[in-house]
Amino acid sequence: MTHSTILCALLLCGAAPKLSAQYLDTRRHVCTSHETASSCRRADVPRASFQRAAVHHGKWLTAASVVALIVVAEREHSNSRREWNALLDICRSAQDACALGTDGRYVRSDAEQLYQRSRAFDRRANRWLLGAQASLLATTALFIIDLHPGRGPENIPFPANRIEVGVRLPF
Repeated sequence: MTHSTILCALLLCGAAPKLSAQYLDTRRHVCTSHETASSCRRADVPRASFQRAAVHHGKWLTAASVVALIVVAEREHSNSRREWNALLDICRSAQDACALGTDGRYVRSDAEQLYQRSRAFDRRANRWLLGAQASLLATTALFIIDLHPGRGPENIPFPANRIEVGVRLPF
């Protein structure tokens, strides 16, 4: 994958925090009783702390990194499949083209080289996918941390801190 495509994907994902559902407007206007509405001044209320802002915007960065890592892993897997298919072409070309030696390696050096390159690309793809999974875990954690504690949804008829469960067993 080219660097410009990765850069574009990251820039596009950087615009995600500007969605209206994610935007927190903490500005308020201060008016005294003798001032007109047009003379009200804006009082800058300190925005959320740096930690809160880092979590809020970091979740989008880690989500973008999940996508980027999966795309890179797919590219490595495609390279592995290309090398593997070339090895299969060699094996189909002659009956003994893919004969194995006593040490378990292919007798033909070009077949062995294709096999080793296919394995190397597969190992790299696995590492990229492991990185994507770790990044997905971080993204999930950041989304959970960014939830606003104490303010549950308004459509739940019971308080969030009290749940009662009961079981009735007939004899």
